[in-house]
Amino acid sequence: MEIKPFLINDNKLHPAIIIVPGGGYNHLSNHEGDNVAERLNRLGISCFVITYDFMFPGSLRDIKKAVRQVRKNAEKYSVDPGHVGVMGFSAGAHLAGLCAEHFDRFEAEGENTEISARPDICCLCYPVVTLSKSYGHMGSRITLNGRDDLAEVLSLEESVRSDMPPVFIWHTFEDKSVPVENSLEMAKALKSVGVECELHVFQHGRHGSDLAENIPGTKSWVPLFADFLERQGFLKGEAK
Repeated sequence: MEIKPFLINDNKLHPAIIIVPGGGYNHLSNHEGDNVAERLNRLGISCFVITYDFMFPGSLRDIKKAVRQVRKNAEKYSVDPGHVGVMGFSAGAHLAGLCAEHFDRFEAEGENTEISARPDICCLCYPVVTLSKSYGHMGSRITLNGRDDLAEVLSLEESVRSDMPPVFIWHTFEDKSVPVENSLEMAKALKSVGVECELHVFQHGRHGSDLAENIPGTKSWVPLFADFLERQGFLKGEAK
């Protein structure tokens, strides 16, 4: 695991978000990392873009290690350890979701679990959710692990729990690579266990739209996410 910081250096404490690029668990999409971090910096959020192992459980252990590293070095990074979130895109969103669900499971031997790996919020951008249903992303399933006995455990909708952090989800109807049913299923599962969830489904935008800056309507996901963050105590009226 490698972590690339995008810090706000103004001698103030800032909330932090760990950004997980997508890529189907076989590569990293370079348009779902640095650019997103720079946009969130403008909201007053310090960011950390990570690289990660593509195989389970190494992938999950990597993102949890990143959460713990940010909290452990909160003073060094000038971040608030009580406001550390995760955000992922596509397969990276699947990994962010796994972190929100399995923050205290599948630990590496010798891992320092005294520092919590539970994120304070979770943002899923056109996420891979299910690995076991017909609209699941089979490529991610194969490269992540390939074991049929883990397909349900690693399907986000099957492992929701009531002590998960609040979740923000967005997707588009036009997504052909990862159908919108993934996000609809996730929101339904979160509601069933009483986890706070906000879901936005936009009309236009292919898979991998990242900031969607040139897509009318869909580009509003960033200010909508900023509103969500403000309600969670991550922002204090900063420009959106």
